[in-house]
Amino acid sequence: MGYFLQYWYFHIPNYLIAAVIYTMLGRFVLGFFVPADWDNYIWRFFRRITDPALRATSWITPRFVPDSLMPLVAVFWLYLVRLAYWVLLFRMGLAPVLPASMAGTG
Repeated sequence: MGYFLQYWYFHIPNYLIAAVIYTMLGRFVLGFFVPADWDNYIWRFFRRITDPALRATSWITPRFVPDSLMPLVAVFWLYLVRLAYWVLLFRMGLAPVLPASMAGTG
């Protein structure tokens, strides 16, 4: 737990972005099988979690990209944000490092 708390500023945003990415992928796949206005609680949850990311993605994505592919485009942008956050922390010397006891040196 100490390792997590030591780098909480990395782990919490990283986890939240990953959760949105995988929820977005779930929404994309489920979208093949259900109508867009389906009233199921799982679909509503996927939409509630992913709609803000889709709105931001539609703002920066060219209009010729079909709406059905927008979740995949959002996943791409979210992966870039996740990578950029790690690079930023690494360049600042704040990225987590694997402790020698966990690195498998031996």
